[in-house]
Amino acid sequence: MSSAAHPAGTALAIPFGVEWRRHAAVAAGLWLAILFLFHRDVADLAAIYWNSETFGHCLLVLPVFGWLVWQRRVELAQVPPDGWWPGLALVGGAGLLWVIGAAAGVAVVRHLALVLMLQGAVVVVLGPNVARALTFPLAWLFFLVPFGQSIEAPLQDLTVRQVMPLLDLTRVPAIYDGVLILTPDGVFEVAEECSGARFVLAMLAFAVLAANVCFIGWKRRLAFVAFAVAMPVLANGVRAWGTIYAAHLTSVEAATGFDHIVYGWFFFAAVMALVMALAWPWFDRDVDTPWFDPARLQHRLRFIAAPLPVAGAALLAMVAAAGWAHVIAAREAPLPARVELPQIPGWRRVDVAAQAPWTPSYPGADHFVIGRYADDTGETVDLAIAVQATQREGKEIVGFDIGAIVADGDWLRVADLPPLDGGSALRMVHPGGPERETVTWIRIGSILSGDPKRVKLETLRVKMLGGEQAAVAVLASTEKGEGADTRTTLTRFLSALGPVEAVADRAAGRR
Repeated sequence: MSSAAHPAGTALAIPFGVEWRRHAAVAAGLWLAILFLFHRDVADLAAIYWNSETFGHCLLVLPVFGWLVWQRRVELAQVPPDGWWPGLALVGGAGLLWVIGAAAGVAVVRHLALVLMLQGAVVVVLGPNVARALTFPLAWLFFLVPFGQSIEAPLQDLTVRQVMPLLDLTRVPAIYDGVLILTPDGVFEVAEECSGARFVLAMLAFAVLAANVCFIGWKRRLAFVAFAVAMPVLANGVRAWGTIYAAHLTSVEAATGFDHIVYGWFFFAAVMALVMALAWPWFDRDVDTPWFDPARLQHRLRFIAAPLPVAGAALLAMVAAAGWAHVIAAREAPLPARVELPQIPGWRRVDVAAQAPWTPSYPGADHFVIGRYADDTGETVDLAIAVQATQREGKEIVGFDIGAIVADGDWLRVADLPPLDGGSALRMVHPGGPERETVTWIRIGSILSGDPKRVKLETLRVKMLGGEQAAVAVLASTEKGEGADTRTTLTRFLSALGPVEAVADRAAGRR
């Protein structure tokens, strides 16, 4: 019987040589050094994987990476490893990207840079031939980056738009208001965790893996990934409709309890099994098909080196990046000893509401003040100001669970609203209580904006080029009453308040 039919036997016949083991040991040591040097990001990633249902699938990425490498061990042993000086450009670029992410306060950029450093270390110590042999396993490491939270809001809206026709088809009277669906049986919120984002992201990772393992042709691979990602989106709409319909037939408590069990334990497994079953007839990779041809990866390289010198140079480049980021983070703007709310013509300070109070979340603020104003018509507006001397990890002015509304809080996001005077606006509701409109402005450097992307870019600019480090968030919020429109009330309040830039600059001690 031929050896091609027995990959395991071939692996025993072609062991990894001494040179391979030496390069592999240096590469492993460099990986450990990178993980130690950037241990805060490693700990941050571990906490995200362990605590976030959206990114729980990331816990499987490294074990799958090991399995992918093991599958290629027979061919890999035939590819000579080489230290490669040009690979330092990849490591240096990743280090620069990490500095940019740290300066801008964008965690996903830092996490991406960390993965790029690990991939670059393979190129530096083992060489481009081995890196080409491990193209897919190394690319698979990108799923260590917890990305994709921005799709939650669009998926919430898409789920609502899928549910409404199904409710109409099954004769369940319903109307929707943003992410809220109102029926005679109750009010159902399509929350972030019900958007289907976690299963879309997990399915994307699974689909990319399955496309590599089960298909050879790129057209089939791409078609499979598109089909696999679309399935949980469609299935999530059906699941949300099923929950509301079950509540219509039984009770809200019974339906939502059953939904949590199904959604948490069976939903993804059932959709994944269905995807694989439907795609099975088109699988075109044979179990004995080699992952790559080692004969095509034997050419000698220029600028090769022993593994230790290039590994040491790579480590020095990453130490320099970490040191540079530390120097940038150490700069802080001087702030006043305290911050006072402004006096506003035509508006007087009144007590904050005892029922359904609203307070934005700025855990990294050096100063935070909030108060309620009322005018002669009885309309009220809450004004909040948060001031930070700088931004760094744990002290961002823009980020997850920072701002007007937070996950698992008392206030629920209903819908985004058109901007007001450059500030981002949203409509929120308190369960069983009032509704309010809130507008947020961020003052950083030379801009005032409610756009998180603009804020992050300006933060990066002032950090890298040396500008005013202070960041100020100004929020105005009003409850919806029976008389005036919330937008009209906020417009009148802002007219009396004056330029928001001036309010923010006074709070930061610039004026």
